[in-house]
Amino acid sequence: MSRDGTATKDAEFSAWMSARQPALMRTAYLLTGDHHSAEDLVQTTLAKVYLSWDKVQKRDVIDGYARRILVNENNSVWRRAWKKREVSSDQVPERRAVHDRYDEGQSAALWDHVQTLPRKQRAVIVLRYYEELSEAETAEVLGISVGTVKSQASRALATLRQDASRHAAMSGEEER
Repeated sequence: MSRDGTATKDAEFSAWMSARQPALMRTAYLLTGDHHSAEDLVQTTLAKVYLSWDKVQKRDVIDGYARRILVNENNSVWRRAWKKREVSSDQVPERRAVHDRYDEGQSAALWDHVQTLPRKQRAVIVLRYYEELSEAETAEVLGISVGTVKSQASRALATLRQDASRHAAMSGEEER
């Protein structure tokens, strides 16, 4: 590739990255539940997209391609033996009051519950209801059937409803 070709590729990628990085970061955070892990996930995703930039013929599908990399990388991280979900700390965290508000998914109580879902169900919920993808688009990104998307979403929503009921019951008991 000539210097002009590389410069054009870099300029195109930089423009795309600047526009899409915040959305990728939000999705990565919702998948990982941790800001630092989300940053690492986005960095890996962007590196892989850059390396494949010339291979992607249709620029209008690059967002879906990047989301697919993001989900696949998140899933592969959990397959590694050295990776654990626990984070060590010097102190036991105090329970803090929950104040739900629109906040890009960073501290809402709902996302705390979503983080407890199995990774496949969490990925389906994030893509379907946060990224607002259709069932077919979600299936394509995850490489699964539409039926699997429906069943995973159904199970995840049932779990979230059960958790919400349990949380409401516990909150009612604490107020008495």
